[in-house]
Amino acid sequence: MTSCVGRILFAAGGVAAACLVCAGPARGQVVAGPVKITLEQAIDLALKHNHNLLAARTTIRQNEAQEITANLRPNPTVFTDWEYLPLVHPNGASFIDYLRDSTEGDIGMSYLFERGKKRQHRLQAAKDATTVTRSTVTDNERTLAFQVAQSFIDVQLAESSLELALQDLNSFQKTVEISEHQFKAGAESQGDFLKIQLQLLQFQQDVEQAELSKTQALSDLRQQLGYESVPAEYDVAGEFDYQPLHLTFPDLQMKALENRPDLRAAVQGIAAAGSQYDLAKANGKVDVTGAANYSHVNSISALTFNVSVPLPIFDRNQGEIARTQYARTQAQEQEAAARGQVMTDVKEAWEAVQSSARVARYFQATYLEVAQKNRDISEYAYRRGATALLDFLDAERTYRSTQLAWRQTIAAYLVALEQLRQAVGTRSLS
Repeated sequence: MTSCVGRILFAAGGVAAACLVCAGPARGQVVAGPVKITLEQAIDLALKHNHNLLAARTTIRQNEAQEITANLRPNPTVFTDWEYLPLVHPNGASFIDYLRDSTEGDIGMSYLFERGKKRQHRLQAAKDATTVTRSTVTDNERTLAFQVAQSFIDVQLAESSLELALQDLNSFQKTVEISEHQFKAGAESQGDFLKIQLQLLQFQQDVEQAELSKTQALSDLRQQLGYESVPAEYDVAGEFDYQPLHLTFPDLQMKALENRPDLRAAVQGIAAAGSQYDLAKANGKVDVTGAANYSHVNSISALTFNVSVPLPIFDRNQGEIARTQYARTQAQEQEAAARGQVMTDVKEAWEAVQSSARVARYFQATYLEVAQKNRDISEYAYRRGATALLDFLDAERTYRSTQLAWRQTIAAYLVALEQLRQAVGTRSLS
């Protein structure tokens, strides 16, 4: 009974720990304990905790604050004065009578009345700028997702290379032991035995290099995820293998035109440029200032009203109107360039996937099996004295280089797929 309860509590604790990992750390809090993350979890962590992206997202809030400023009306102006106040007590009159009969006081208010719907145009221009900023930040997320995926694949490649290096080292250590036994038995020369011992150094170096590559790749990935989002002893989890995908190029192009945020930002930039042009024309309209003033002069109270209008003889904002007109043309050209760039990105990424897939099939169809058989045969023959040492070492080097090339081919294929996802603008390619 006690054992059963213990297992239940242990399972509950594991679920709670898993929930904490999924929920993510608080801002500035470093996660404790080992954890393994998949590619999609890594991308999700980066979108939540990458500091450069979080900084970019503040530009949206900054633009929204500018919308508030753009929608504000002008402040009214209050003015007042009191003139002819005496420096000494006046002769022949009381001080109060002098203030009432011989001084002048004014109090009034003026207000600028904007014409041409300037406030509405300012607000629309600010809203269009915010819309473009949102799409730009979304494009930053697209770029970050690709960078995280690329670093994640680097970690997988380093781990796979380390696994191969350890396997090769263990296998070759057995060969060294057999060679030492043959040397002591007089079946092998000392020169051949020393060559075998020296070759062991290469395998040891491969292990050290692979371990360093994995550590550096994990460190680079952690920086992109947000340093505090994962513990120091974290690792990655996921399949590192060639899995063919059946895709159609025209469908990918259509998806890219629908999903690419940089293209969407370019389209929205045309509307934003149009809003700036409308605002420039509105700013060319003259504003009217109205004022009302109450005056008390020599025992007489009076009201004064006045209106002032600038004469648009020279400055009608014609320079800014012309500039924003050209800016609209610029935005249209940038949208056309962005559309072409989308098609180019999809084409290049598609060709990279196809090329990497063909190379992967070459390995699977022939070269992996040939390298394995060649190494096994050479090792079997060498251990029985039927082949020369140099032939065996050459077969060992060929096998190792083929296996490394195969792992690099897998990594290149996976990176090409991520590049295609980036070009299309969505994680889903099906």
